[in-house]
Amino acid sequence: MGKQLNDTILRAFKGEETAYTPVWFMRQAGRSQPEYRKLKEKYSLFEITHEPELCAYVTRLPVEQYGVDAAILYKDIMSPLPAIGVDVEIKSGIGPVIDQPIRSFYDVDRLGTINPESDIPYVLETIRLLTSEQLDVPLIGFSGAPFTLASYMIEGGPSRNYHQTKAMMYKDHATWFALMDKLATMTITYAKAQIRAGAQAIQIFDSWVGALSDSDYRTFIKPVMQRIFSALQAEGVPLILFGVGASHLIQEWNDLPIDVLGLDWRMSISEARSSGVSKTLQGNLDPAILLSDWDTIEARTKAIIDQGKRHPNHVFNLGHGVTPEIKPETLKKLTQLVHTYSLKQ
Repeated sequence: MGKQLNDTILRAFKGEETAYTPVWFMRQAGRSQPEYRKLKEKYSLFEITHEPELCAYVTRLPVEQYGVDAAILYKDIMSPLPAIGVDVEIKSGIGPVIDQPIRSFYDVDRLGTINPESDIPYVLETIRLLTSEQLDVPLIGFSGAPFTLASYMIEGGPSRNYHQTKAMMYKDHATWFALMDKLATMTITYAKAQIRAGAQAIQIFDSWVGALSDSDYRTFIKPVMQRIFSALQAEGVPLILFGVGASHLIQEWNDLPIDVLGLDWRMSISEARSSGVSKTLQGNLDPAILLSDWDTIEARTKAIIDQGKRHPNHVFNLGHGVTPEIKPETLKKLTQLVHTYSLKQ
C-alpha cells in the first residue's frame, strides 16, 4: 500500500471546501531543479521517461522539496506521438521538432492508433510506482489537446503564428477534421490509460489554442474537446483544461464538461468569476514575477489568494510553467506562503 494520501487538492478540484488553498506548479518537475539538470547531463527527456524509477524520482522531487499538494507526471505532450507514427525529437533550446510534417489527407490517414500497454508501458509503470508506493499527494496525469499537438505536427515544430496550421483548418476541412478525430481518439485512450494506472486527475494542455478566435474555436475545436471530455467524464476523476492567451475563450471552456478551468495571468480570478465562470479556477501568478523581489511576489500572491477566497473553488498555480531561472527556494517559500496565508483567511 502507498502512503496516507493528502487529498486536499482533489476536493478543491471538485469544488468542495478545503482548510487552505492547495497549490501545485506547472513544470514543477524539471528545469529549475539542480538535481534534474545533473540528470539531463546524462539522459534526454525521452530517456528519463523510459526509465520508470528515474521518471518517478523526477516527478516526486518537487513534492518533497516544495511541499506542493500534487505531483504532475514528468513527461512531454509529445510522449504518445511516436506510437501513432510521428517521428519527433525534443531539441535543446528549440523544443519538439518533426521532420515530416502533416500536410495532406494521406499523411493523416497513415497515422496509427495508440495501444498504451504495449506502446508506452514505461509511462504506466511510472504511474503505478508513484501511486502505489511513493506519493502522499495525488498524481496528475496529462495530455496535449488536438489543436496544440496538431500545431507541432503541421508546422514541424514550435511556431509564433501557426500559419500552416490555420491554413489547413480553413481550406482543407476534410484533412483537418480527420486529424482532429485521430488525435481525439489518441488523447482519450492515452488519458484513460493514465487514470487506470493510478492518475487521480487529468490536465489537458491546449497551450496554443489562444491563437484562434472564439468563433473559429466553436467551429473547429470545441466539438472535439466536447468529445474528449465527455469520454473522460466516465472515469470519475477531475478534469482540468489549460491554455495560454486564451481568456477570450473562457465562455467556450465554461460550457465544456470539465471540473477545473486553468487561467494564465491575463485574466484575474475576479474577472473570470464576474464573467459567469462557476467552475473551480486554477492559477494564475505570472511566472516572471518569481524573478522579482520577495515583497512583490508576496503581494501578488496574496492578491490572487484573496480573490480565490472571495469566490471559492480555487487552486493556486502559475499562469504558465516554471521557467529554468526560477530558484527552487523561491518555489518552496511560495508554497509555504500560499498554505499559511490562505489558512488565516
